[in-house]
Amino acid sequence: MALDGKILARAKDALKYKKEKNEEALRRRREEVYGKNPRVQEIDEEIRATMAEVISIALAGGDDPERAVEEVQGKNLRLQARRREEIVKAGYPPDYLDERYMCSECHDTGFKDTTPCRCLMEEYKKEQARELSSLRRGEERFELFSLQWYDDAKDPDTGMSDRDFMRIVYAYCRRYAQEFGEKSDNILMTGDPGLGKTYLSACIAGVVADKGYSVVYDTAGAVFSNFEAEKFDRDDDLGTAKSTIKRYLNCDLLILDDLGTEMTTAFTVSALYELINTRLVSGRKTVINTNLPAEEIRTRYSAQIASRLEGEYEVLRFYGRDIRLQKKERKI
Repeated sequence: MALDGKILARAKDALKYKKEKNEEALRRRREEVYGKNPRVQEIDEEIRATMAEVISIALAGGDDPERAVEEVQGKNLRLQARRREEIVKAGYPPDYLDERYMCSECHDTGFKDTTPCRCLMEEYKKEQARELSSLRRGEERFELFSLQWYDDAKDPDTGMSDRDFMRIVYAYCRRYAQEFGEKSDNILMTGDPGLGKTYLSACIAGVVADKGYSVVYDTAGAVFSNFEAEKFDRDDDLGTAKSTIKRYLNCDLLILDDLGTEMTTAFTVSALYELINTRLVSGRKTVINTNLPAEEIRTRYSAQIASRLEGEYEVLRFYGRDIRLQKKERKI
């Protein structure tokens, strides 16, 4: 599982902010108690002095440093007991000034050894959800997907209706999201506009991201613009473009929406080949949505790209009539 560096940095910042707020709350409690019982503050200063004394003994050595340290530690424990008594005298529970970690597993560091702790991963998921919401409406969930918009009339040749086909597509997408991992397929969603390709791919993005995988969701136009910026720009945005391209290439799941709506040039064909081929070689998973039929993909891009899409991707064909038009007709 590859974590997105950009998202991880924001998650660390969010955790750091919460930690600082927690530490500020402790400082306020301490000042509150000190104001009511100055003796607590005096004891805290004595406790800090004993810690310095332990360090001094360790550095100085001496005839019996272990015994000297034990004596100082005993003094420290007696001071802590007296401190709790004084806190109670001030009208507070004895643990009122204890440090209250938000996470008992990592003590708010965000890591256990070198592994991200669950608390940091929770922040990571939140930040990734915010990132995805910039392109998603945030309402896309499998539970809200409705098959009622697809015709139930059976085709005499296949014995299947549009709804039957789309029920299979829906089930595949939901299972794909739930079971996403290293052995998952790449997906090419094809079909006319307004049939649910963007919606179902957004549902996949939400579920996979919630599992902690790095997910990047973007339109083909935006992706190729960033590739172009990386290659040709010489301004301050170049670093941002390079970082974005790295995310496209290295994330666990890339969802490329609306392929074919961009202005196709020799450069965009080259960028698309690099994107598809690099992710295939590295084993990263990709979902591509397009309104283009297979023959137009081959004509517009290249035989090489078409071959990779046809041979390395699971092709999901969407059937039906534009749902947006149906909703407009029904004034929904």
